[in-house]
Amino acid sequence: MDPYHRAGDDSADATTDSPGKVRAMKVHILDDWFDTLKTLPSYARLADHDVTVWTDHVEDPAVLADRLAEAEALVLFRERTPVTQALLSRLPNLKLISQRGVYPHVDVPACTQQGVVLSSNQSAGRPSVAAAELTFALMLASARQIPQQMQSLKAGHWQLAPGQSLSGRRLGLYGHGRIGRQVASYARAFGMQVWWWGSEAGRARAEAEGETVAPSRAAFFGESDFVSVHVRLTPQTRGLITRDDLLAMKPTASFINTSRAGLVEGGALTAALEAGRPGRLALDVFDPEPFTDTEDPMLSHPSVIATPHIGYVTEDELDHQFADIYDQINAFAEGAPIHVINPEVL
Repeated sequence: MDPYHRAGDDSADATTDSPGKVRAMKVHILDDWFDTLKTLPSYARLADHDVTVWTDHVEDPAVLADRLAEAEALVLFRERTPVTQALLSRLPNLKLISQRGVYPHVDVPACTQQGVVLSSNQSAGRPSVAAAELTFALMLASARQIPQQMQSLKAGHWQLAPGQSLSGRRLGLYGHGRIGRQVASYARAFGMQVWWWGSEAGRARAEAEGETVAPSRAAFFGESDFVSVHVRLTPQTRGLITRDDLLAMKPTASFINTSRAGLVEGGALTAALEAGRPGRLALDVFDPEPFTDTEDPMLSHPSVIATPHIGYVTEDELDHQFADIYDQINAFAEGAPIHVINPEVL
């Protein structure tokens, strides 16, 4: 698939010593599958640059290296493409990688070794409203079995078994962060009882804010009607939610994950489906992605509601996130990089 290409000023005259002026850079954006970014207001922030947007996904590092041979700045669309040492070593012109959020897909030491700055705004102070909204939508869909009821109706049948009301039920939120707090506000509007679990520091923050913390991890999983996880994926949090955690949940409960698939221990979800504890899964994240194996129980099992990692995919959220990414490019081009993860490269 051909990229969308917009030429900026490629001349040497684009470089200036005047404060606030941006030096034109060759910017490549990966994985804009639906060719959305150029339709958003934030895209105007790249007006001073020579921009190429790739609207397909490529795994082969050799093909990627050919495509990105002239790139000086590389924009990553979340975690869709890993940036490895093998790729970086073939991009001699690359000076900057600009993205937003966590960066488990980027080999930071290799960036430093190659002299490439990694800028990534960690979005302090603002939750992803889109992710919180999808979390709650999946909770409602799971409680009322909306996809299953729709499928039954379209097949010429009428009602399936009764669903659940949210009001009065207990929501367990694992991870006391911005998104979790946003989900909690929605839950309280629906009359739910909210309690928390997470790291010791996270539980302390929740208690300091007057929140209810479960008396134990076992109680949190065993007594919640819904459990939703909101934790960043790091080497320390990989496999955080275990098979035993899920099997401790009630057969009438739902487990919701809009964060990262790697937060759940390998094989735990399959074990949960086989045991019927919890009785329902609502998932927006998978490993690997894109995940298209229709024979896998995570897509085919009737107790699973699945969406294709769309928690952050709204026009509003993308415009907000990519405004930050483009600002990082302009700051670098002005000679004053921001949100630098590997400052030693400077």
